[in-house]
Amino acid sequence: MKNKLKGFVEHFKPHKKLFILDFSSAFLMAMIDLVFPIFTRRIIDVELPNKNYKFFLVLIGILIILQIFRAIFAYIVTYYGHKMGVNIRYDMRNKLFRHLQKLSLSYYDNEKTGTIMSRVMGDLEILSELAHHGPEDLFIIVVTFIGSFILMFNLNITLTLVVFTILPFYIYFVVKENKKMKKAFKKYRVVAAEVNSHLEDSIAGIRVVKAFGNEKDSTHKFDKHNKNVADTLMKAFEPISRLTSVTGLYSGGIQILILVLGGSMVIKGEMTIGILVAFLLFVNRFLDPIKRLISFLEMFQQGMVGYERYSEVMAIDPDIKDNKGAIELEDVRGNIKFKDVSFSYDDGEKVLENFNLEIKEGEKVALVGPSGAGKSTICSLLPRFYDVTSGSIEIDGINVKEITQNSLRKNIGIVQQDVYLFHGTIEENIELGKIGASRDEIIKAAEMANALEFINELSEGFDTVVGERGIKLSGGQKQRISIARIFLKNPKILILDEATSALDNQTERYIQESLEKLSEGRTTLTIAHRLTTIKNSDKIVYLDKDGIQEYGTHDVLIENQGKYEKLYRGISG
Repeated sequence: MKNKLKGFVEHFKPHKKLFILDFSSAFLMAMIDLVFPIFTRRIIDVELPNKNYKFFLVLIGILIILQIFRAIFAYIVTYYGHKMGVNIRYDMRNKLFRHLQKLSLSYYDNEKTGTIMSRVMGDLEILSELAHHGPEDLFIIVVTFIGSFILMFNLNITLTLVVFTILPFYIYFVVKENKKMKKAFKKYRVVAAEVNSHLEDSIAGIRVVKAFGNEKDSTHKFDKHNKNVADTLMKAFEPISRLTSVTGLYSGGIQILILVLGGSMVIKGEMTIGILVAFLLFVNRFLDPIKRLISFLEMFQQGMVGYERYSEVMAIDPDIKDNKGAIELEDVRGNIKFKDVSFSYDDGEKVLENFNLEIKEGEKVALVGPSGAGKSTICSLLPRFYDVTSGSIEIDGINVKEITQNSLRKNIGIVQQDVYLFHGTIEENIELGKIGASRDEIIKAAEMANALEFINELSEGFDTVVGERGIKLSGGQKQRISIARIFLKNPKILILDEATSALDNQTERYIQESLEKLSEGRTTLTIAHRLTTIKNSDKIVYLDKDGIQEYGTHDVLIENQGKYEKLYRGISG
């Protein structure tokens, strides 16, 4: 916990000025609150009995002025305290997002989207409140508590000792319930992340749900998750409720006890009424931080659980990192060499073993074979989405591990079967190929991708919003936009990962024209199930789980009557 608190405090350093302003104002507010009982005692015991109305009015005037100042300090604490909390949340959310951008694909393979979103949004929302109210509330609690004790002690030692004799029992109860609260809120954050994940999944897959008429089943599953969240949250409220109840009992009991003991002292002439009233006011001031402590503990536990979850992600090191001294890949020719490459995922099952392949500059090579042979894995290893387990991959004689990831990927264009378009305009989606590209460059790229015609037919043209995941466009239109991105990017190396397998024959032919145009002058690695699209490749490599079985041109492989020939005849026949 100590290290977590230390790490959390580090986030306040860039906001020192706001922190000092907030705490100074909070301190002055606490001081004004402690002054009120002293003035009250003076008025009751001295000014009113002596009918000193002039000084009585002076004291009232001072109290009014102090309350005006308190209101100003309260505004500063509320506004600038929230500003500090919002700024800290802004910084932490940016740091977390930047870190997520650096994490390797293996992290995303094992994490649910909704859970990641919960960590970025929900957890840091709670943390923002803790950043604002937490230190400030704790400071006010300590200042008011100590100040009240000193002033109460000066007023009457006996009554003060009575109050503080009972206090340890209350503190023990608070500590005990606080542990239960922490455990409950930690479980709640995990369960809340699960329901976020389920909700994200359900909304993303709403067309599948409707297509199968599974709305009732989907609703039932969400209800189950939602009920789990509600039940878990209620378990967290149990210790809060007990704390609130016992705090009220302690507060009321203390005041009654002070009234009884203090009243007896007044009757016996051992205490003035002014001292008794002042002491009761101090008791209220003393009890305020205790009541505030309940809210603080709830907020603290929720906030620290959020910070733990934030820290868990920040502590994850990317599997793929730039080596020290990594170089920028420039003047790429496009020679690729796979040397004794072996690869296995986290489960340990080998996907590739001692794989060797050489692709010359400008050559068009196609990978074919049954599912599970490692074709897509090969295409993921080249841009270092994953690292080889052993062996090496070279581009122009340079090991890809010795190249910066950014420059490596800038020189590789990938067109996939599953095209992802962001919720934005067509222009914005094409511009991803080259951020800051001019409208003329984007139009040219769209034209090269055979996309300009359909874009111009849209009422908003390039300003058409495509919807989430490009839902407003057809599969062929989305694919052409993804190809336009690559034309704009203009890389020397091209990966076509089953780019036309999900399209109808007519659209496929149209897209194939664009891909052939795109492949001109580029080293191209193609994965295809439709073998008719790769007949013109310079080299076709047939692989299965045992590695490369045969390779050559389409005509040579057909003539050899091997596995490729059987696969080709089986598909085309």
